[in-house]
Amino acid sequence: MALLAEHHVTATPGRRVLEVYDADAFLGDTVALDAAEAHVVAGNGYHLYLLSLQPDMPVRITIRIWDTPPEPPADAEGHVGISLESETGILVVRQLDRGPAPGDVVLPRPGVYEGHAWWAGRQAAGDYYDTTLARLADDAPDSWLTEAWNNCPVAERYVLDLAHSREPEPVDDDEEWA
Repeated sequence: MALLAEHHVTATPGRRVLEVYDADAFLGDTVALDAAEAHVVAGNGYHLYLLSLQPDMPVRITIRIWDTPPEPPADAEGHVGISLESETGILVVRQLDRGPAPGDVVLPRPGVYEGHAWWAGRQAAGDYYDTTLARLADDAPDSWLTEAWNNCPVAERYVLDLAHSREPEPVDDDEEWA
């Protein structure tokens, strides 16, 4: 298995949600978002939702394109199979309440990518977040929380290990405008 491309994006999961989708995809899918509540990462083929346990600390998303994706590491907190179609070959990572994270992810080519998502540090970051809020004093300076979020002792990260499986579905221009 050979690594063909690797991209890193830092994003803040506003309202605990991050979304990965093709640059031309329509936004929103409540069924897939609800599925992420149960599975941490879920999608509908065009959008992936990643569900964090905290809404304010940056997380790292790594998107790796392989000729054949490797198995998730044994020390991953969890993993799930995923599929994502990118008609343009450009993915956007969207912070739900802040808009797109800086930097698009340019795939080697448009198409359907399949593999798995895995994550680490999610539970520890969520625990740190909850503990920090519980310790927040009424008279704490405004900068106290910002400093706490910037000094989280654990890195929350999500990795999408994908391989190109086929060309994208052709788009019928008549259906698109119907």
